[in-house]
Amino acid sequence: MDKKQYGLNDIVEMKKPHPCGTNSWKIIRMGMDIRIKCTGCSHSVLIPRREFERKIKKVLKKGEESIN
Repeated sequence: MDKKQYGLNDIVEMKKPHPCGTNSWKIIRMGMDIRIKCTGCSHSVLIPRREFERKIKKVLKKGEESIN
């Protein structure tokens, strides 16, 4: 299985939906832990990278990254 490519400001779909009913999340911080924010209710969650990689389904939209 290939590595999923994701980055800062990407909109991703997780395997399970959020209780508000939305299944899309925006990546707002990356490091050892990844912070994602629900696009429906703006609730943010900090989860370990290993757990995030296990729970991500696909990248819906690539974020705009600044190019130096």
